Amino acid sequence: MKIAYYPGCTLKNKAKALDRYARESAEFLGFELCEIENWQCCGGAYTSAKDEIATKLPSVRALANGRDNGGRVLTVCSACYNVLKQTNHEFKVNADFDRRVNNYMAPDMEYHGEGEVIHFLELLRDEVGFDELAKKVVKPLTGKKIAAYYGCLLLRPSCVLKFDDPENPKIMEDFIRALGAEPVIYSMRNECCGGYITLEDKSAAKKRASAVAENALEMGADFMITACPLCEYNIKKNSDEKIEVKYFTEVLAEALGLID
Repeated sequence: MKIAYYPGCTLKNKAKALDRYARESAEFLGFELCEIENWQCCGGAYTSAKDEIATKLPSVRALANGRDNGGRVLTVCSACYNVLKQTNHEFKVNADFDRRVNNYMAPDMEYHGEGEVIHFLELLRDEVGFDELAKKVVKPLTGKKIAAYYGCLLLRPSCVLKFDDPENPKIMEDFIRALGAEPVIYSMRNECCGGYITLEDKSAAKKRASAVAENALEMGADFMITACPLCEYNIKKNSDEKIEVKYFTEVLAEALGLID
């Protein structure tokens, strides 16, 4: 099955493993991630200014491409998912946004929120199914204690993203169990790591990242997994607590036997 795929900038530069193992795992599971042609950066953060239209247009073009190629866009990066999902939602609740966006669009690329945005984890949960995924594991991660780190962008705003319960998510824990490992439940798994303020206030970002890593280690984690390149960088580079941080696609590929 072919799915329109929006990789985003970071996966093309600093988070190549997140992209590579997503593609390889998807192919193994029967999906072809078809990269959208001439995609542009989504901006990495959803701007709340109501009169800011131009920064939304790259996301709109990606959404229109997905609509025209199977009806949906898949992404792996937490930030891209957040921006694309919020942009798509705005069409459904704001007629003025719809009108102003389409003033910029070519007639054959008009878009009115008809498409769908899904995250790779949602594909695994809702279409593959974690029970079926477990059957495809050839190198189970038995004995590994893994701390899933959601951060902010996969879960909030919850009324728009509807990814999982923002206070007690479980999709990544169910994913970990499907790979044969043991999920570590810790209180900071859905708290902000401070990644967005790293340049402005590195000490505050370090404090937040350290709190997340310390909590995961206290609860017995061997390592952490995330879908967010910024979280991966911040926890790995700025935390006082040294803990290995991997992308969820990397452990998926490992369990599926795609990594030697």
